[in-house]
Parts: sequence; structure tokens; C-alpha cells
Amino acid sequence: MISERSQRLKYVLADFASANVAWFAYNCCRFLLGGVRGFSTLGDFLSSHTIIYGQIALPLLMMGVHYLSGYYNEVFRKSRLSELATTIKTAALNTLLAFFIALINDMMTDNRGFNYEIVLVLFGLLFFFTYLLRVCITSRTSSNIKHRRWRFNTLVVGAGASAYAFVEKLNRMRQSTGYHVVGYVDVPGENRVKDITLPVYRFDEIAEVCKTDDVKELIVVHTNQDNKAVLSTINRLYAFDLPIKVTPERFNMLSRSRLSDFSGDPLVDVSVSQMDASTRNLKRVLDVVCSLTALVLLMPVYAVVAVLIKCDSKGPVFFFQERLGLHNKPFRIVKFRTMVDGAEQAGQPQLSSDSDPRITKLGRTMRKYRIDELPQFWNVLKGDMSMVGPRPEREYYARQILEREPAYSLIHKVRPGITSLGQVKFGYAKNVDEMVERLRYDLLYLDNVSLINDFKIIAYTIKIVFKGRGL
Repeated sequence: MISERSQRLKYVLADFASANVAWFAYNCCRFLLGGVRGFSTLGDFLSSHTIIYGQIALPLLMMGVHYLSGYYNEVFRKSRLSELATTIKTAALNTLLAFFIALINDMMTDNRGFNYEIVLVLFGLLFFFTYLLRVCITSRTSSNIKHRRWRFNTLVVGAGASAYAFVEKLNRMRQSTGYHVVGYVDVPGENRVKDITLPVYRFDEIAEVCKTDDVKELIVVHTNQDNKAVLSTINRLYAFDLPIKVTPERFNMLSRSRLSDFSGDPLVDVSVSQMDASTRNLKRVLDVVCSLTALVLLMPVYAVVAVLIKCDSKGPVFFFQERLGLHNKPFRIVKFRTMVDGAEQAGQPQLSSDSDPRITKLGRTMRKYRIDELPQFWNVLKGDMSMVGPRPEREYYARQILEREPAYSLIHKVRPGITSLGQVKFGYAKNVDEMVERLRYDLLYLDNVSLINDFKIIAYTIKIVFKGRGL
């Protein structure tokens, strides 16, 4: 069985080769069709510095477009229709980039019809060579999976009647979908089927089994139809950082999100958000660019705030606290300190309020304008957080929210954010009841996540900050 990294490398190398061949072929066509002036032979034209530099730079630029398209995110179970659509889009975008970067100054002003034709030639070449190699790799991969030459070790979470029937159905399928069930996980409250011949593990054994059996995927098949139980199970599975899949019927009951193409796969991955792959990649790139820019530009602000904090009260400048992030993994969030040093040393965690005596005089102003949140650009750059996403909570409060609203587990499908829809529409939560109420906005965000909505939330946040309504 080939590794995911090796399979991804196949696609990357194929796309890079396609981009080089297409660009070289295009330049040959452009010369032979009379679209180039100043060169007597094809050899002279192809050996010119401009063409050589373009042959190096443009294919690399095209690879960036392929990455942002999300084509390399999933490398084993690709939809043929989605692959075709993605290839058409990237070929069109790469054609436009090549036109505005390298071709626009060389176009013949006296023959616009010819200019359009030669640009269409570039699009056709980019699409043809890219799609040709992609479809060859994808077809071979699909054949290997269907004929059970390639299989992915899978654990079925559940050992009741539904789980047993599901596995039996998989085994009877004429063409494999790639799942190779290596065992079941016993779920409390279910009656285990006696006919199971594969190993049945306890929940606390999952980590070890995943390591020893090289498990690639987890499938949740509850006999219990209670959504609360299913969501609770999913929340515990996030920690293993593996794809978590459920049946489409169950997914419809767990989320209001619209379903998309499943590429022939009878299961839906609930460990990732409903963002398409290109949006997910572009969102991360924008996070890195924006956070890095903010960290550089705000250095003077950080220095001034640090001095003011030290003058205002004793204690460190920064405040670190453990929060739950993507896939329920803990991380250390960083803020400017707004409370007296040691405000929460003893006893259980405490939420603050507008009149909290632990907040310093300067801290109250910083919270009002959300200046205390500025260091979180470092968390964004590291990948712990995003610019926009549900606000991260401490595990102490996350458990309480989960007990009242099991759908809370679904927010761990995305990175938490510096700001969120819940933050701009509801604000800070002073107790668990308000956290649950704010959660409704975060779930609404998950159902409608997009870059456009992210920009709207950022705009709302800026408006709130300048109005001093951060508290």
C-alpha cells in the first residue's frame, strides 16, 4: 500500500511536468503560428533569456495555483467530476496569470483575433496535459482500491447490531471502497454482537491500536440512535487526529450543513469542516500573511502596551492559558495580561464580568478595545488559531457546554479564531448559559463558512473595536 505522502508526490510531480511541457509547447506554437517577432529561428526564440526565465518561473507559479485549489488535499478518493472541474478552473486561472505576467506586452495590436486564439491555445495545452496525467494516476488509484489491492486499516466505533451489519455490508460489496476493518470499539450502552470474529477493543485502547495496526480512519456506527451519544463519541475521537466518518443519514441528523459530492464513498468525514478544499487552503494562507504582517506592523504597539502594563501593576506582560483548539487539541493561548497577577491561582476557573475586581485599570481599557487579544496573531501564525473561527474555551467549561449542547463538539472541526460570529453578535460570555447561547452563532458560522463571511466578521470586529464595545 502506497503512503499518502508518496501518492501526493505523484500528483505534484505530474502537475509540474505538465506545466513545463504545456508552457514549452505553447511557446513553440506561438512562434510557428507567427505570434512572435524579432527572432529568425525557433531555436533562437526558445534560447532567449525571457523564455528561459519564463520556463523556470511560470510552472512554479502554476504549482502555487494548484496547491491553493485544494487538489492535493485528498489524494486517494477523488471524484472524477470534481477533478475535471478543478482542472478546468486552474487551467483558466493559470492562463490568465501567464497572460498578464508574461504575454500582454507581446500581443500583436493589429490582430486581436489572433491574440485571443493564441491564449486559447495556452488554455487548451494546460488543461490537456494536466488532466491527462491526473486522470491516469486517479484511474490507476481507483482501480487499485476497487480491486482491494490498496486498503486502509479502519476501526469501527461501535460493536452493536448496526456496526456488525455495516461491516458485513462492506465485505459483501463487489467493488471495495478501500475500508479494511481491523476491529471494533465497544461503546458503553450498546449490546455487543456475539458473532463478531474481529477484535473488540475498549475506548481507552484506541490510541495503542491505531499505532500498532496503522489505522487510517475511524467509522462511527452507533446502534443507539441518540444524537447526544453519537456527538459525545465524536468529541472523544477528535484527539486521535484521524478522519472520523459517519453515514450520510446520520450526518444529516447531526448537522444542518449542505452535503456535497461523496466521490462514491458511502461515508461522510465529520472531522473536517464543510469548506471546500480551495477555501481551506486559501484561508490558511491568508491567516499566515495577515498574522505575519500584523506582528511586524504592531511591534511599536506591543512595546508601548508592555511598558504600560508593567507600570500599571505587578506581574508579567503576557498571560498564557490552555484552550481547546482544532480536533479538540489543547494549545496555549497568549494575551496581554488584564488582571492582577495570580488572579486564578486557587480553586476552579472563574469567568470575569464587567465589574470583576481582578481586572486592572489598564486591563479594563484594553478589554474595551480588545487590545489584549493582539498577541494572538502569534497563535494564528503557529497554526493554533485562525483569524476567524469559534472562540476557544478551556476544557473545564467545554465539558459543561458539551453536557448541555452536544453539538458543541462540531466546532472542533475548524481552528478557533481571534474573532467569531458569536463574538461580534453576542460578545463575551459571563457564564456557561451565555456560552451555550453564543454557541448557536458559532454553529451557524460552521454551516456557512466562507471567505466572504470571514471578511464580513472581520469588518464587524473592526467596527466594534473602534466603538469601544469589546466588553
